[in-house]
Amino acid sequence: MSLDPTALPVSIDATAKALLAHDYVAERELATTVFLALKLQRPLFLEGEPGTGKTEIAKTLAAMLGRPLIRLQCFEGLDLAGAAYEWNYARQMMAIRVAEAEGTAAHGRLDDELFGERFLIKRALLQAIDPANLVPPVLLIDELDRADEPFEAFLLEVLSDFQITVPELGTVRAVEPPIVVITSNRTREIHDAVKRRCLYHWVGFPDAARERAILARRVPGAPEALSAQIVAFVQKLRGIDLYKLPGVAETIEWTRALMALDALVLDPQTVQHTLGVILKYQDDIARMQGGEAARLLAEVQDAMRSAGRA
Repeated sequence: MSLDPTALPVSIDATAKALLAHDYVAERELATTVFLALKLQRPLFLEGEPGTGKTEIAKTLAAMLGRPLIRLQCFEGLDLAGAAYEWNYARQMMAIRVAEAEGTAAHGRLDDELFGERFLIKRALLQAIDPANLVPPVLLIDELDRADEPFEAFLLEVLSDFQITVPELGTVRAVEPPIVVITSNRTREIHDAVKRRCLYHWVGFPDAARERAILARRVPGAPEALSAQIVAFVQKLRGIDLYKLPGVAETIEWTRALMALDALVLDPQTVQHTLGVILKYQDDIARMQGGEAARLLAEVQDAMRSAGRA
């Protein structure tokens, strides 16, 4: 009998293997945390630098388990109406006018109908715990640190009991909990009350070996020599005090850009002309322009030649 590809993995190794089958190269610690989050039905809280693959975990889990992905992109000013639900006031007013025209507005039944599901607009949080869901989705609450601190209080009921209380309707509770992934770039601290309800993992920059493995998966057509130089250069770049260090996403994007330029190896001119692909702030680009990028590239090439002779 064939295995169900949508079934939850039964071990840490199976989790890592399933992620790898969808081109996500996870370190052992992350695979362990993901396995436990799935096994214990606990939200997964991922914190780390931008571009290190936090959001990609939710996308990979949705693809891996054959579940719909519901994404709540956080931003300053996000409130309950934008994240969970709101009432369709325009339709409610139209229903009132129709009832008045038909002479049925005085009946108590209209009051009950106005705050029924027909007039309820379900946003991401309510969609994720909707008891009508045939398959529990993956709920991605992305960049929670961008939302205002008071918004975190709205999440506590969802994270603890997978339910939302709508005063006019009552409590909406998931039949089976969704898989919840919360990400933060740590531009501010997230309240302990949120973290206590989750399994936590810091997603750091990968070492050179894992970053090369990621490139082999994400940009399979890249020449091996070029990939090795790109990873070594980016690893060196992360050792410099820049405003925004390049993440794995930038490494992948830079590789694709260099391939579009038909580059086979790195050279100082190509690096200079493409710094804007891996560095996103002018001060960082200005610091690396001129001799600094060339010096860094020379160090990379010398280290690779020495390793080749060893």
